[in-house]
Formats: sequence, C-alpha cells, structure tokens
Amino acid sequence: MSAPASEPAATSGPFSRFEFLIAGRYLRARRKDAFISVIAGLTLTGVAIGVATLIVVMSVMNGFRAELLSKILGLNGHFTAYPIEQRFTDYEAVVAEMQKIPGVVAVIPYVEGQALASGQVESTGVSVRGIGATSLDQMPLLKDSAQLGGWDQWDSSNGVAVGWRLAQKLGVTVGDAVTVVTPNGTNTPFGKTPQIRSYPVNVIFNLGMVEFDSFYLYMPMEPAQSYFKLYEDVLKPGVAPPGVMATDEEIAAAYERVPMATAIDVFIDDPDNIVAMRNALQSGLSRPLILTDWQQRNETFFSALQVERVVMFVILSMIILVAAFNIISSLVMLVKDKGADIAVLRTMGATRGSIMRIFSMTGTAIGVMGTLVGVTLGVVIAINAEPLRAFISNLLGVAIFPPEVFFLSSLPSKIDPSEVTFVACLALGLSFLATIYPAWRAAQYDPVEALRYE
Repeated sequence: MSAPASEPAATSGPFSRFEFLIAGRYLRARRKDAFISVIAGLTLTGVAIGVATLIVVMSVMNGFRAELLSKILGLNGHFTAYPIEQRFTDYEAVVAEMQKIPGVVAVIPYVEGQALASGQVESTGVSVRGIGATSLDQMPLLKDSAQLGGWDQWDSSNGVAVGWRLAQKLGVTVGDAVTVVTPNGTNTPFGKTPQIRSYPVNVIFNLGMVEFDSFYLYMPMEPAQSYFKLYEDVLKPGVAPPGVMATDEEIAAAYERVPMATAIDVFIDDPDNIVAMRNALQSGLSRPLILTDWQQRNETFFSALQVERVVMFVILSMIILVAAFNIISSLVMLVKDKGADIAVLRTMGATRGSIMRIFSMTGTAIGVMGTLVGVTLGVVIAINAEPLRAFISNLLGVAIFPPEVFFLSSLPSKIDPSEVTFVACLALGLSFLATIYPAWRAAQYDPVEALRYE
C-alpha cells in the first residue's frame, strides 16, 4: 500500500529545508505585504539600536572606570602609610624595610600640604606635594606627562611642576615664578606670620585628569620639607643641652635637624590583593603604621560608578525589550495575514510543530539580523567614541562630556568582549522568547475555519 501524498511533508524533520524556505519567503516583502514588511524593518532597527546603545554605554563606563583607576593609582599608592604617635623622622628606614617585602613594586615617601599659589593672573588653592627624583623615576605616569620643561636635576632645581590647567589659571609658563603662601610661618610676639616663597616653574604636565592638572603642585623633597617646616631638632649624641643663656649659634650647633615625611605611598604588583599585602606590610615592619588602601580611599566613588553602571544596563535593556514586543506585534500581524497560507500548509500535511517553527524562525531571523547590525554598529562607535564626541561637539558648538564635570579631558572607551557577548545573547534570547506566542497561535489555526471564507 503506497504512502499518502502528504506524508513527505508530514514526516520531514524539524528545521528542514522546507521550513527554512517558507520562513525565508515570509521575510521577503511583496507589494501587498509592504506594511508588515515596514513593521518588521522597524523592529529590526529597534533591536539594532538597543544593542548598539547598550554596548556603547557599557564600553564608555568601562573606559571611565579603567581610566580613572589608572590615573588615581598611577599617582597615589595602593597603600598609604601614616605614622602613629611619633613623628615620621625614620621614614627612610621604613622605606628600606618596605622594599624588601615580596609583592611591593615601589615605595615613595612624600611631603604634602595645602597652600595658596599666586601667579601673574590670579591666585588659587593648591595641594603641594614634595617628592624626590628617585621617587619620580618610580612614577612613570607623572614623569612621562611633562608637556613643557623637563625633570632634569629635579632635586637640585628648587623649582616646581604644575598642571597645565593650573598654569593657565595662574597665567604662568616655564621659567615664570609662582608664589606659594601658607599661614603656618614664623612665630613672632604677635602670632604666626605667613610663609611666603617664590619658585620658578620648571615643568608643566598634562595628566589628562582635571583634579590633578588643576590642583596639584609638585616640588623637590627637601624644599618641601623646608617650606612646611617638616623637621625635628634632635640633640646630637654626646653634646650637652645648651643652657638658658645660649646663643642661637650654640643652639644650632647642639642640635641636628632631622627631616620628616608626611606619609609613604606603597605600590604593589596586584592592586586587588589588598588583604594579603596589608598583613605582609604590617608583619614586615619594625614600627606600627596606619595603612589605608586605595579601595578605602575611593570606596564611595567607585561604588557610585558600579551602581550607575548596573542601573544604566537595566534601563537601556528596556530598549531591547521594547523591540522584542515589536517582534510579537509584527508576527501577530503576519500570522493574521497568512491565515490562508497556514491552512493550505496544514492540508498539505504540515504539522503544528512545523508551522510553529516556521514563524519562530521568521521572528528569530529579525532578532538575529538586528543583533548583528547592533553589535557591529556598537563596536564601531565604541572604538571611535572620542573622535565622534569631538566631531559632534565642534559641529554643535557645545561641550559634550565637559572635563570639569567628568574629571577626564577625553571620552574613554573600553570594550569588554564578555559584555558584548552577554548583550548579544540577551537580545537573541528576548527575540526568541518573543516569537513563541505568535508561533503558537499560528500552530493552533484550524484549516477548515481559515479556508471557509477564502
């Protein structure tokens, strides 16, 4: 007995060439289906825009975090050590001990204080930091950022280095003098007089971060210790204390001036290995120190960045979700329009599962094409984020992402392949889920009822 004529269609396997052929035919527009085709095109565009937007925003936020982290940790240590109880006159011995601890990359003692800097145009508050030439060699981010001047003979130069934004504000350039004023000066019968000194500008640096380029002033270690009076007079060994009637010369000869540091920055090979390195530092030092790590110092800032990143991801994912609902609406309209075709296919032996797969493939194809276009567009825009920002800013005459607000002078972008993959999978998953209900409705069509009025 021969098999029925419809058996090949009925027994053809899932996702056969027949199903792909029908699904592909429904994706190609005919004149009478132009409206449905326009809706499908708009749905594809919506998926592409959602995917591209999500990739660009996540890449820019990754770039912000990475750039801020590299700038902050390039100038400030992973750990900062402060003295307990006694003054930090033995900082050189502590530095030598720290350098012997495994995992420590660089140890930088420094002097820091607040002052008022005056130039040829105006005055502004600055953070003065004193570092030595040896420490400068261990800070390539600062050393390589010199825009004008140079760091030659830094320890003996008695000059200062300022950020380019600070130089613009003060109206100075290399060779000009900057007056530094602090209220903690010499004691007099009438109180303390301000400490006022002038220093030549030897270096103008550009770190690309507003806070450092507009607020920091660097000077050699010894001039900074002298300016902030960070030294302690210690009686020389074997010398009797000078009497009450001793002259200034006798007092100066009896005491030795020992310089001090404000704190010590410690750089380690793995910035995320904070707990283990804290224990190693505390156990490897002969004197107790207060250790603060970079995560403690910037906890609020980076926590806010992380929260903002998650919130932006959730909000922008709604664009893809809206596009997925558009897939549902376009497929529902397609099912309504193809009712007669579904009935004919059913009478020819197509199963309900076959009908359901046909319409699922039609909707999924829209999601796949939209995702591919979105990923391509998003990656291209993310790679060229800064040139595009500069072009649009110049075209409109409006500062987009002003550095005074966003801390950085350029728009960074860092593409994370795992995030791009996750966004693509999210779009594909939502697109597939959106096809299930319309495809199920198509599979429930009764051929007799569908052909009754044809």
